[in-house]
Amino acid sequence: FRVLFFHRFKLYSTTNMASRQFTQFFTKQSRRHLHRSLIPTISRNPKFHGSVSSPAITSAIAFLRSSSTLCALNADPQAEKGPTLGKYATPSRYLSDDPANNITPHIASLVGRDLHLRTNHPIGIIRSKIQEYFQSLGKSANVNDGTNFQIFNAEDPIVTTTQCFDDLLIPPNHPGRSPSDTYYVTPTTLLRTHTSAHQSQHLRNGWDAFLCCGDVYRRDEIDATHYPAFHQMEGVKLLRPELVKGAVGLTGDDWLNSPECALIEEDLKMTLEGLMDQLFGSGTTKRWNADYFPFTSPSFELEIYHNDEWMEVLGCGVIHEGVLNLSGRGDRRGWAFGLGLERLAMILFSIPDIRLFWTEDERFHSQFQSGEIVKFKSYSKYPPVFKDIAFWTASAGRDEETSRWKNSNEFVENDFFDLVRSTAGDLVERIELIDAFTHPKTGRSSRCYRISYRSMDRSLTNEEIDHLQFKIRDECEGALGCELR
Repeated sequence: FRVLFFHRFKLYSTTNMASRQFTQFFTKQSRRHLHRSLIPTISRNPKFHGSVSSPAITSAIAFLRSSSTLCALNADPQAEKGPTLGKYATPSRYLSDDPANNITPHIASLVGRDLHLRTNHPIGIIRSKIQEYFQSLGKSANVNDGTNFQIFNAEDPIVTTTQCFDDLLIPPNHPGRSPSDTYYVTPTTLLRTHTSAHQSQHLRNGWDAFLCCGDVYRRDEIDATHYPAFHQMEGVKLLRPELVKGAVGLTGDDWLNSPECALIEEDLKMTLEGLMDQLFGSGTTKRWNADYFPFTSPSFELEIYHNDEWMEVLGCGVIHEGVLNLSGRGDRRGWAFGLGLERLAMILFSIPDIRLFWTEDERFHSQFQSGEIVKFKSYSKYPPVFKDIAFWTASAGRDEETSRWKNSNEFVENDFFDLVRSTAGDLVERIELIDAFTHPKTGRSSRCYRISYRSMDRSLTNEEIDHLQFKIRDECEGALGCELR
């Protein structure tokens, strides 16, 4: 009995009795009737572990998750009415043969999961509490000028380079534009790297105050606090013209030193300090630090003292006059902020691993209810499997003037991280560099990484991890041009 699974454009096959059991199980579950519990049931069912080829099961599960039908059906039945869950959950929309496209099937399968719209999910709970706070400000003319914030929760994750970078004064040589940091669909479109990508369009459309929430995507390191897909909240407010009329015509230092700029800064800090009190309790200790963002000036980061340590919770600032000019709102002045929902949720719910937000395990989801912040109770801690990989990167040649070997720019660490994630998915818990050196004669650089594999739902076997590790080794040679050691 042969079972074929199509995943990442490759076919996997298994030939034992457990495969037949899996086939029968899958066949009984018509795709029209898939329930959110199907994936965790397959993952935990002992019938499908041990004798069955685990990589095949892993691939089948990943394939199921990648389907737009399943993404929609995974939606929380208690999700808020309004935006359609799974609206953008069409993986084929993000995968193409365009030479600039660097989106992997793993990333494409995450788009449209809409965790921020699930009312019983920690991300959705935090999103709702933040939006409720800002909506409450508009109910009193004595607080925040009675401003009403428009809410945007379901915008297209594909944006243009103009929206994501140019409109925000992010220079052409900024590392955030690099394909090693950003997932491109085409040379001029990408998966948004921040919700600020929608700021200019809403300003152009005439909105003076709004909140924008959604999933964002960045190629990044792999550990318990970093994931290539996460959620942000963007907030913008333009003050009423009569409050800043003295700033008309001011630019540069004249604007930065004006009382109107100071008024906006004061309003911004008062508003965000109130948000922290709302989330973490009245009297939460806070401090402000100067920061830099191309699209705000002056810019700040806000930290809170929580669990005996200072933690950064958001970045913000007075909107740069250049951004307002590009948005056709050069006659107005205001502020903007951006925060990560995962970061706040991990703190408030005591969630130790960012991958948990994406699990389908009911032992996770059953712990949370709309509007309630509770401490997460770990339901299991399966043992990790460690595998090392060492390879040579290409040398960049010898400097003719100094006769010294130059560092190679051909190897980009984020490319390696993304390769591992696209091959092994969420089974990868952490990657750490444990050794690196440059050969004094050849100038070749050597790197050794330790990959920690750990499932949140079951115990892993050496057999299935060896299978993934050999795939990663092959891809390192083929895709990155590395020489294995």
